[in-house]
Amino acid sequence: MKIRWARILVCTLIAFVLVLSAAALILWLKLRGTPVPPVGNAAISPGVSGPQEIRLWPGKASGSEDWTQQETETHLFGERYVRNVVDPTLTAWFPAPGTANGTAVIVCPGGGFHALYIDSEGAQVARYLNSIGVTAFVLKYRLVQTGPAYFLDEFRRFKTPGGMNRVLDQLTPLIAADGLQSLRIVRSHASQWGLDPGRIGMIGFSAGGYLALSLAYRQDEDAPLDFIALLYPLAPNGPLAPEAPHPQIQPIPMFALCAADDRRVPPEKNCVRVYRQWRAAGVPAELHLMSKGGHGFGMTRQNLPTDAWPDLFRQWLESLPRQKPLRP
Repeated sequence: MKIRWARILVCTLIAFVLVLSAAALILWLKLRGTPVPPVGNAAISPGVSGPQEIRLWPGKASGSEDWTQQETETHLFGERYVRNVVDPTLTAWFPAPGTANGTAVIVCPGGGFHALYIDSEGAQVARYLNSIGVTAFVLKYRLVQTGPAYFLDEFRRFKTPGGMNRVLDQLTPLIAADGLQSLRIVRSHASQWGLDPGRIGMIGFSAGGYLALSLAYRQDEDAPLDFIALLYPLAPNGPLAPEAPHPQIQPIPMFALCAADDRRVPPEKNCVRVYRQWRAAGVPAELHLMSKGGHGFGMTRQNLPTDAWPDLFRQWLESLPRQKPLRP
């Protein structure tokens, strides 16, 4: 009898190990993703429905000419992740004919500088903006090189004191250049694409908020921002960010929203701190500190207070000077 139960136990353990190994293999293959083919140089047309993607730079992006990693795309848990971006792109989303109001927003997804949540903080945001007459441009900026277990690398670096400093030192000038180039492209085509040159702004999520703030602190005369929106942003010159001089606040209206229970990027040291900088400089700013919602919610509905952010953002946009009203 004892031998029989011992055999059953051994067989059960073997089966468990095999199932666990198979699950791990499937997950690894899933995380490995599929290669993303290079983007062509076709022109963007406001008369075309659906996303239109163009390369950000005419040749290899300066500062990463020797990068050899392959950009990949992974679908996991209903989200699309992009990692190892070497050739940055801008994807245009135009509202339905006759509904555009001239406002343009460059959308900067987050992902901890290791990946981009290209759906919930990118494409879905663009579709919402289109629904209220806003032209959207989703920015795919350069990222740190990672393997299939990128989420483990990201977790380890964020949890280790100073673990992200090297990543930020490397990426900050590159992603700032990508953001500035995206602004140049949008502004240089404003007339062609039916955009109001006085209503071109940027919205950034988490690491994308870091990118947007990096531009807002260093306004470029040739490609300025007219407004900035931040969702649970990581703030430059704050925790995890490299040391820098105290930022000079530019007169750019700001919208910010985060959740009090965000443990990943604590609001008091990031979102709230940036809001106080804007207010201390006498620059218009609006902050929504929601009681619950966590981090990285994007357009995902959670039946929590953070679900209200798209409508709050729309109302804020309506309060800005405009030539045409936003659609209700």
